Amino acid sequence: MGPLVVEPHRCVRMATGAALGDVADNGGVGLTAEISRTLEITDLLWQCDDHGKPIPVLRAEAVSRLAGLGQRRAARIVERMPATGGVLDAQDVDELMLRVHCELQRLSEELQLARRIADLLAPLASRIRETGGGAAVRVVDVGCGIGYVVRWLAATSALGAGIELVGVDMNATLVGAATRLADRESLACRFVRGDAFDPGVAVEDGPRTVVISSGLMHHMPAAELAGFFGAQAALDVAAFAHWDIVPCAWSTLGAWVFHQARMREPVSRHDGVMSARRAHPAEVLLAAARASAPAYAARVLEGGRWHPRAIDVLRPVVGVSAALRIDNPARRSASMTAKSRPASGLPGSAGVLG
Repeated sequence: MGPLVVEPHRCVRMATGAALGDVADNGGVGLTAEISRTLEITDLLWQCDDHGKPIPVLRAEAVSRLAGLGQRRAARIVERMPATGGVLDAQDVDELMLRVHCELQRLSEELQLARRIADLLAPLASRIRETGGGAAVRVVDVGCGIGYVVRWLAATSALGAGIELVGVDMNATLVGAATRLADRESLACRFVRGDAFDPGVAVEDGPRTVVISSGLMHHMPAAELAGFFGAQAALDVAAFAHWDIVPCAWSTLGAWVFHQARMREPVSRHDGVMSARRAHPAEVLLAAARASAPAYAARVLEGGRWHPRAIDVLRPVVGVSAALRIDNPARRSASMTAKSRPASGLPGSAGVLG
């Protein structure tokens, strides 16, 4: 059996083809010192090779890795997981994965995430239609999990007509669950397994595509963020909006309180707090986006720092291509007046095209 390869569980890869967390020369885990300080349990459980095939996980190796980082509680959680011949039971891991993602959906619902994403995307979609002669706009959710955001957008038609909704994940179990849920509700959306940034997987016409994600970027070390944004620039997407946790004492404390009160899975409770601790500050996200996607106007839209609301714990880094930006002051004013409905927790989101 090969060495334990720790990757973000959604297995998003960069344009260079290098996996996040490639195996180091010593056969160990190739994580940067920054992200190796703490691990989420899911980083160890749900791994895949270059073709998306699940990699068996040795329980003892996962326990050793967590214990070596001082994460004794996480090590005890993994130690109690079923294993055969020392290998974590694949079916049990898949079932756990689905339960954890159902709990993540609950968190998204509590934070009104899908509605807030729709509020942000609406002016972008309108602008793309305007500049593209009315052609359909595609929204691609990278690392979609069980597809909550995509399914919500499809069920509510919040972005209007002429929208194609595609969710992408490297994990076949999650993609299968998302597809079944969408079929059950007869929703106009689809889900595919693969690398979202491989040409043709989800982005077929970059200038009419908006790429989004939620809770993905904290799985990446800071050194890999430039590749993440650069891959989207290479596809010439119209815009991107990636939502993640605001790193601060309030978000870490809030994550602990919420996950203790609302989550039932020990893995969810542990990883929720680790996610808050590993999130990237706004200046790190902006530096990566501006360095690797210089043609895009990048902003981080955050709520008030001194009077934070619970829903403000998730905020997006947004990038808009030059083709979409409104440079004429009169047109900018008219556009902002027409789209003046504020997006919850997103001060200034009506002006993302400015």
